[in-house]
Amino acid sequence: MKLALVEPTSPAPDADTPLPVLQLVGVRKTFGEFAAVDNISLDIYEGEFLTIVGPSGSGKTTLLRMLAGMESPSEGNITLRGELINDVPSNRRPTCLVFQSLALFPHKTVGENIEFPLKVKNVPPAQRKERALELLRMVRLPENYYGKNVMKCSGGEKQRVALARAFAYDPDVLFFDEPLSALDYKLKKAMEKELKDLHRESGKTFIYITHSLEEAMVMSDRIGVMRSGKLVQVGTPEDIYSRPADRFVSEFVGEVNVVAATKKGAEWSADDFGTRLRVVLPADLAAATAASIVVRPEFMRFVDAPSGADNVLEGTIYNEYSLGSRIQYQVRVGEKTFLLELSRASAFKGAFDKPALIGWDARDAIVVGA
Repeated sequence: MKLALVEPTSPAPDADTPLPVLQLVGVRKTFGEFAAVDNISLDIYEGEFLTIVGPSGSGKTTLLRMLAGMESPSEGNITLRGELINDVPSNRRPTCLVFQSLALFPHKTVGENIEFPLKVKNVPPAQRKERALELLRMVRLPENYYGKNVMKCSGGEKQRVALARAFAYDPDVLFFDEPLSALDYKLKKAMEKELKDLHRESGKTFIYITHSLEEAMVMSDRIGVMRSGKLVQVGTPEDIYSRPADRFVSEFVGEVNVVAATKKGAEWSADDFGTRLRVVLPADLAAATAASIVVRPEFMRFVDAPSGADNVLEGTIYNEYSLGSRIQYQVRVGEKTFLLELSRASAFKGAFDKPALIGWDARDAIVVGA
């Protein structure tokens, strides 16, 4: 499945790509003079897992509320399968929202919670129970949970109940508003995999909101990164990680080393160190005279001599952190701290607080506008 960003422009989908299930054209949402969502155009295709990420206040939740029918856009249009839905309330859309709080009925059993949307549709009791048991199996809960009070379920079990209830609506699109944010790390990782499995098994369109880029990278077909009400980049996890649109995206996607660089004559120089740099410029920056050189920790290494990498700096190892199979090092070069991440097999064998050479190859750096 594909997702195309309409503005800024992106390549048109090929002939085999289905029409978008949801389409936003020039959508804005203002509160007084403040634009929470600012001129977003986006196509969301059938069956994909799209995650919108961004820092607090970037507009991602407001965008989700408009897609789910809880807010109307101030400008622009939202269409669902080609039909305008700007002012169609959430209860009249073939969509369902899984809230961060889950919004389960505390006085009801697991089965009653799952059956609620079916009861609203006047589905006969026997059919409701049959469907509820089917959904329990789908979300990997035992059938004997059907009669269990939902408040006696663990956090992960409540997540599954909320998912089962959402699927009971049989929606075309499921929205998720940071549903895993309250879970502990181990349970969150397990639920990320289960959500991805459920997406694959159900074939439904998932639109997921989170501030965690790690969650997005694990689960998504495509990721949209928001900043100050705008979508600054939409792409696959590989696009976002390896080809960020700008410095903001590169830094949002995890820990990075950033070196400001300026072109001096035919050469590039690191602003903070006065060191010559070997740089591979992308075509859109061919005429640039200033840039940010972004190097992820796993692409940096210790070297024995200045010839050991395209770009080499001398610093002092300040600290190390064990990350299980990997070790991360802090290396101070002047006033700047660099991060290196190595496998245990490649761990640094030298002494701390002694000069050390670190480096990276030009092809392993990401060059973005200054």
